Amino acid sequence: MSGREGYKNDALETLSRFDAYIWDDVLIETSRGDFRGIILPRSEFDDSDHLVMKLASGYNVGIDVHTIRSMKKLGKREAHYKIPEKEFPTSPDKPNIKLLGTGGTIASRLDYRTGAVIPAFSPGELYGAVPELADICNLSTEKLFAVFSENMGPKEYIALARAIGREIESGIDGIVIGHGTDTMHHTASALAFMVQNPPVPIVMVGSQRSSDRPSSDAAINLIHATTAAGRSEIAEVMVCMFGPTSDEYGLLHRGTRVRKMHSSYRSTFRTIGDIPLAIVTRNGVRPLRDDYNRRREDKKVELYPFFEERVALLYYYPNMHRDIIDSLVDNGYKGIVIAGTGLGHVNKPVYPAIERATAKGVAIYMTVQTLWGYVHMFVYDTGRDLMAKGIIPAENMLPEVAYIKLGWALGQTDDLEEVRELMLKPICGEITEREPHDGYLIFQGGMPEIAEFLKRVHK
Repeated sequence: MSGREGYKNDALETLSRFDAYIWDDVLIETSRGDFRGIILPRSEFDDSDHLVMKLASGYNVGIDVHTIRSMKKLGKREAHYKIPEKEFPTSPDKPNIKLLGTGGTIASRLDYRTGAVIPAFSPGELYGAVPELADICNLSTEKLFAVFSENMGPKEYIALARAIGREIESGIDGIVIGHGTDTMHHTASALAFMVQNPPVPIVMVGSQRSSDRPSSDAAINLIHATTAAGRSEIAEVMVCMFGPTSDEYGLLHRGTRVRKMHSSYRSTFRTIGDIPLAIVTRNGVRPLRDDYNRRREDKKVELYPFFEERVALLYYYPNMHRDIIDSLVDNGYKGIVIAGTGLGHVNKPVYPAIERATAKGVAIYMTVQTLWGYVHMFVYDTGRDLMAKGIIPAENMLPEVAYIKLGWALGQTDDLEEVRELMLKPICGEITEREPHDGYLIFQGGMPEIAEFLKRVHK
């Protein structure tokens, strides 16, 4: 390699003109200001008009090469891509935790000399990156997949469920699953239905911001997740992520009532229509409720690793045409979950398609786009008409959860009455008898009473 890896055309010419290389510490004068930092390798997806620089703040910046007036080399930073491994210390008085990896980087270490982000996964690497883990548990790891979260699907759900079953049977004290945040709530829901009545905590964790950013949540989320897996009495499938936007504590969310609600906030995961299971800090776990499955000493677990892939989640929108539903039916889909408006409604032009679908044995369930609240299809004529055509209200299941549950149910039986019994039977908190008064909280910015409230408490 030339030391100008990946750069070409204008960017490469610029590096050559100033005799600069990857990992050089440079001061760049541009028409938009001066920048000092380390020249980083170019991503294969970057264009050829920018150089990528790691600033002293830890953030990366792209510099348009056409704005560069001068470049002064101040030094060289040699890259080291491997975390020095240290033997993970074990102790008989600490719980044994298994970390299952699905892809991405659950933890990493930033090499401040080079700006490189070094991934960590083995126990020795994780100990080097997050040494606090050794005070919490005896850790072992297994990488099951290497996929982005958007590529997680039924095949991975089933493999994860079976791997969890094996770990429980081997006597593990708790399980942590490293997962990308974008579809973590889908996987959490799938595992909640596939792995029922577990004797140990099953904690999913990820990070919103990578370890090369000063505001990264990766390490503390992993600390909280291993704490929950090792010390919590709550033996369910849970998501462990930031509680408030600060790093004061994490929250444990039930796998069937959690949803990612913001694209970049560290506190993106919220329990919907209910309250979280617990608060977790470095010191331990404090339950917020008592209706949870409790940790046991046995090694028994009920596994139902099934999923029918021909299931769709359809978000209704005004002026939807019937061909959307017809195409699903014509392509052999066995189930459809609709996120309807209001109490569970769609427009009349799609009624014929719904009748055709249910006549062909397609299971159709209705949820609500509002996320909070219940489907009430008997209130208006629209809802009653839809039920008469075969649509079944899905109570207060979240749309994504209803989609996952319908795929899981149809993976076990084609009998629509059996599917209905499975769908409408509460299994792991996906359907609740009522929503608590504090299960629906949205702060509307700009309102005087909210501004006053936020002066007195944390967001």
